Amino acid sequence: MFEDEGYQLMGAAFEVYNELGYGMAEEIYQQSLEIELSRRGIPFQSKCVLAAYYKDHLLDTCYKPDMLVCSGIIVEIKALTAVTADHEAQLFNYMRIARQKVGYLINFGRKGDLEWKRFILSDLHPQ
Repeated sequence: MFEDEGYQLMGAAFEVYNELGYGMAEEIYQQSLEIELSRRGIPFQSKCVLAAYYKDHLLDTCYKPDMLVCSGIIVEIKALTAVTADHEAQLFNYMRIARQKVGYLINFGRKGDLEWKRFILSDLHPQ
């Protein structure tokens, strides 16, 4: 499920990390990743609006992820020394209420290497 697209996304993210290193503001990484995705021809939307659901009811409140890549991968970008379980839960819950099955939490703030985690939701209700 979006395996090739995820591989391409992470290739772009590693390029950004290799170029910039750690310690920048989250917005710098976001804009740099947008440039790298564009350079590679990888489709994405930045801060797009996704519908949110409760059971089968559409909510008035929407969710705006940092990015939606290839029309199906939610991307949350962080620039922290460490990602916590709360950050993972936040992405997982965003995926659940927006009914998106694939998500990536990418942390550019860790010294030494890019920190990332892929989430898959297989128990979502059909849209």
